[in-house]
Amino acid sequence: MKRIKGPAIFLAQFAGDEEPFNSLDSIAKWASSLGYKGVQIPSWDGRLFDLSKASESKDYCDEIKGILKNHNLELTELSTHLQGQLVAVHPAYDIPFDGFAAENVRANPKARQEWAVDQMMKAASASKNLGLTAHATFSGALAWPYLYPWPQRPAGLVEEAFDELAKRWKPILDAFDSTGVDLCYEIHPGEDLHDGVTFEMFLDRVNNHKRCNMLYDPSHFVLQHLNYIDHIDIYHEKLKMFHVKDAELNPTGKQGVYSGFQPWIKRAGRFRSLGDGQVDFKSIFSKLSGYNFDGWAVLEWECCIKSPEQGAREGAIIIQNHIIEVTEKAFDDFADSGMDQATNKKILGID
Repeated sequence: MKRIKGPAIFLAQFAGDEEPFNSLDSIAKWASSLGYKGVQIPSWDGRLFDLSKASESKDYCDEIKGILKNHNLELTELSTHLQGQLVAVHPAYDIPFDGFAAENVRANPKARQEWAVDQMMKAASASKNLGLTAHATFSGALAWPYLYPWPQRPAGLVEEAFDELAKRWKPILDAFDSTGVDLCYEIHPGEDLHDGVTFEMFLDRVNNHKRCNMLYDPSHFVLQHLNYIDHIDIYHEKLKMFHVKDAELNPTGKQGVYSGFQPWIKRAGRFRSLGDGQVDFKSIFSKLSGYNFDGWAVLEWECCIKSPEQGAREGAIIIQNHIIEVTEKAFDDFADSGMDQATNKKILGID
């Protein structure tokens, strides 16, 4: 069996304008001091990373890896969650999502979408230049506003949305294939790919593209009451990335999965700092190890109660304690009977 790598940390929720979170060197020093061995970089954050330069310059990529190596860190993956979101945006979300894009393409959905595709293409090249094998993103959404079937959905509406989603992503998947990198969609409410069924609908439309894979994050399954352990059994061959994030769902007589438009602090379903929620990480790490998952266990911290600094400190320890040192031998080798094939045939009565 293979061993899960880690602990690692996704830097998106920690990057900021104050030290030590405003440069790659200083945030890397901070992460290393907490015991992390890898970092996942948000490619859109210019304080930490220049995606365009990384897509063109191997020297720049070597510089990035050198900065991390100075702090005994590895680069686990790049993320294009915000850019991937803009590959497909329903008009209802035009204004809220406009801030994800470069200023020169805002308030122009066509230009914004073209910019997003270009960003994804650059991410494929940058990942190759950095020597990475997996990449994190969102699928975007055209059908999400029609999740609840009221009013009755017009016949063919969802199918049309997924056909278009696949059409937009197929060239991007091909680009990632040409660079030898798995594109991992985070299965996430708000995206058209938000559970196993919708992933399969998309996978079928991109002709079972080998680079179309999943980023596994159990927190999003808790919030929709989906069996996140069974999910591993079903999709383990497609799980190429892992976000270690906690969550809780505490339905009441007043609210459930939809949580009644409440702010995060008052929602029945909410993300929690690692160790404070309901996710059974012992079972998850056991399942993934049993299926030979050898990717990174990456903390994604999101919580409306605990500070990010405390969450990061505690998260490194929790992940380290959950990583299984997989065995190299059977537990019952001490009782090996020393039989050979001839003896086996004799036992079975085979001539």
